[in-house]
Amino acid sequence: MKKLKGFSVVSVIICIAIVALIGIGAYLVIDGNNNATDFKDYDFYSVIAPDKNNGNIGDHVKGDENAPTLIFEYADYQCPGCASINTKVNKAVEEAGGKLAVVYRSFLLPYHKNGTAAASAAEAAGLQGYWKPYADKLFAEQAEWQDTSSSERTALFDKYFTEVSDGKGDLDKFNQDLASEMVSKKISFDMGIGKRVNVESTPAFFVDGQNINWSEAGSVEVNGKTITWDSGRSGDDFVKLLKDIAEAKASK
Repeated sequence: MKKLKGFSVVSVIICIAIVALIGIGAYLVIDGNNNATDFKDYDFYSVIAPDKNNGNIGDHVKGDENAPTLIFEYADYQCPGCASINTKVNKAVEEAGGKLAVVYRSFLLPYHKNGTAAASAAEAAGLQGYWKPYADKLFAEQAEWQDTSSSERTALFDKYFTEVSDGKGDLDKFNQDLASEMVSKKISFDMGIGKRVNVESTPAFFVDGQNINWSEAGSVEVNGKTITWDSGRSGDDFVKLLKDIAEAKASK
């Protein structure tokens, strides 16, 4: 296929389409109204399977979705706080010994100019089985892509996909999926849920319908036990908190 300065013609056309779609549809995605979806048919505190309303893209889960404890995270790939807590979330899941899983849903903040594109790229990577490594890559490299132009962003997102897939992913399909209606529907669906559980900022975490508000001292009730945290905390404290919740949830 003919190349144009390192990009295929198809990639350039897709890039233009992505910019147009984001420009036209950004409000719909970010607003997340999803008026055609009857959200009362969904349990927001369980893993949601693929269906027509979420573009046939189900919830992304870190860990075993059948774990006794499910934490629900709402985040924006361009959110600095989300990036800094991401490694701690991964660590908590790994150290909880199968007792904890984290369900990730996108909640985009309108002032992040590349947040929608990043979420779209993560979903596109997920369609080829690379959601988690790609999401981790976006968070780890946030400073590199967050203020880029559309063309620079496209080049970086392509590079990340090639890296996380070890060159085995289909790059043209990745770019086509990134601009697809199904990916847009998935992001809008996540946003619709986030609005209905009253997410106001990111990252936001919930267990058993309770907000784990890490921005201030607080507590949650889990299996008859009160688990508290104070205002002087570190990332490792967050790992311990999630593990404590998992232990309480798993206990009789």
